[in-house]
This record gives sequence, structure tokens and C-alpha cells, in this order.
Amino acid sequence: MNQNSNKPALTGEMPFAALNSLELAGKGLEAVLLALTNGMGAPFLQALGLIESCKGRLIVVGVGKSGHIGAKLASTFASTGTPAFFVHPTEASHGDLGMISREDTVLIISRSGETRELQDIIAYCKRFSLPLIAITGKATSLVAMAADVVLHLPAARESCPHNLAPTTSTLMQLALGDALAVSLVERRGFTEVNFREFHPGGKLGASLIPVRELMVSGQDIPLVSKTGSILQGLELLTEKSIGIIGVIDADGHLTGVITDGDVRRYLGNSSNLTMKQILWETRVSQVMSKNPISIVPNIMAIEALALLQEHKISALFVLKDNKPVGVITLLTLLQAGVG
Repeated sequence: MNQNSNKPALTGEMPFAALNSLELAGKGLEAVLLALTNGMGAPFLQALGLIESCKGRLIVVGVGKSGHIGAKLASTFASTGTPAFFVHPTEASHGDLGMISREDTVLIISRSGETRELQDIIAYCKRFSLPLIAITGKATSLVAMAADVVLHLPAARESCPHNLAPTTSTLMQLALGDALAVSLVERRGFTEVNFREFHPGGKLGASLIPVRELMVSGQDIPLVSKTGSILQGLELLTEKSIGIIGVIDADGHLTGVITDGDVRRYLGNSSNLTMKQILWETRVSQVMSKNPISIVPNIMAIEALALLQEHKISALFVLKDNKPVGVITLLTLLQAGVG
């Protein structure tokens, strides 16, 4: 008998169990959305109010798979403007209760709401009147009865074939916790600038850097008067080596730009002119591209990159009151890790 006869053929098709799991997960998220619009809305707003008014930190608690979800949610809250950290109930029973101050709010995540390890931390909250929010699947559980606000997750079958391993339920916990976090982002007016303060490293941090921190500025900005000759413009293009120069009027306002491409097109159309006419008698204002794309200093680096790519250009002038205060290039953004 072939020993491999019972193994599924590797046809590249999605296994039925995986498709069923994804379908059940989707139904779980639909159930959470339905609950938020039919009954859970009021306690959800109460939970938001407790967290928003908290003078201390949000302490997230959970055991097992719920604990892993709790650790992730604490990280999300902390990175979006809500001071938070995760405390494991077992460690809390052995000294880590001292990490929880009298001004904190506690969020307990528990599918059953009856996990024994949660009892000490619940008692601690009650003893010192700490606000307690529960995300649980059982409205009559110990955790739910002790909580000031209960976010009761709707009943949903686990995507595990045996309806045992926490799968759909943990996805619902995660979705509901994330909904709390992003709602607080909106209520507190947490901006991209705030977000960058908590994410200074890697591509995300680089993408959120304001252009003013990356741009060429001061004496390094390549500028020429609109009355200058094209020879002056060529010398400046060569000296600054960033592929663009700005043309300004008597008030210092940007009226146009000249790029390497503008120069090539000008020379290609000037074959009937003498060298004197080409280099000394032609003004930069005759060669420049008018109404150039520009940005402001506080625009995020990722937005500047998007503009450069959209218009297929390699550099942008940064303006304040229509006066050049810097230049940002595609190369600078890529070297900084933006993208």
C-alpha cells in the first residue's frame, strides 16, 4: 500500500480548511461591526471616555492567546498617543502589581472571563477603585461582573476545525482593541507629526520626516536672478550639482526653474544662433520653466516623494511666502530611506 496515499495532492489550490477559516474570521469581524451598531456602541463610548480621561496609563491585561493580543494592543495604544503597557497577571501576583498606579485604567481581555490568574488583579482594581474595562465573550463572567464597562464580544465559532483554538475570538479582540486605539487617535487630534515622535526609526520614521529636515537650505540653494544670463545659469547648475536652479525676481519670489532638461532643449533649438547669443545674450527667464511644482517646509517626506514620482521630476523647490527656502531631491529622499 502506498504510504503517501492519504496525503493531499499538492495542486497549489487553497486547502478547504484555510478557506473555511478565513470565512469564519470574516463572519467574526462582521459580528463585531454589527454589535458596535446594535448595543455595544454605548459601552464602547464609555470605554473611550475612561481611557481618554485617564491621568495615568492604560494597563492591558490578558492570559494565553488573549495575553498576546493584549501585548500587541498595548503597543498600538502607546504608539498612537495613549500611554500604555502590558502586565501579565501571573507576574502581577508576584510583585508587578506595583507597576500599576492609582491613576491608571485597566483593560482586561479574556475570552471566557473566568481565568483564575485574573482574580488578583481584579481584586487590586476593586481595592483601589481603578477603572476596569473588560473585553470578554461572556457577559455573566467574573471579569464582566467586576468591570465598570463591558465590551461583550458576540458569539462566533472559532475557525479551528474543532472549535477549540482561539482564532476567530482573538481576531475579534484585536479588531475591537484597534478600534478603541484609532478612535482615541481621532478624539485626541493625534497627527502625523505626533506619530513620527513615537516612530523615529526605519522607513516609517523617514517617511514622516518634514521636508525641512532633509532639504538643501541657506547658501546652498541654487538661485539666479531672472535678469541673469544663461551662462550664469549653467555655471550655477554645474556648481550646485543637484540638477535644478531657481529663477527669482527682484523681490526674491520664485518665478521659474531651469533643469538639465531645459538646458538640453534650449541648446537643441538654438543651432541657428551664435555662441555669443546662446550664452551671453539669452536671459535665464527665456529658458526657464514657468509655474514649477513646489512644496512647503512642513510637508512630509513621503508626500514630497509622491509628487516627484507623479510629475516624473527629480527635484522640488520648497517655498515659504513664495520665496525659496530649500530644495529637496529624489536622491536625498531615497538616501534617507523614504519610500
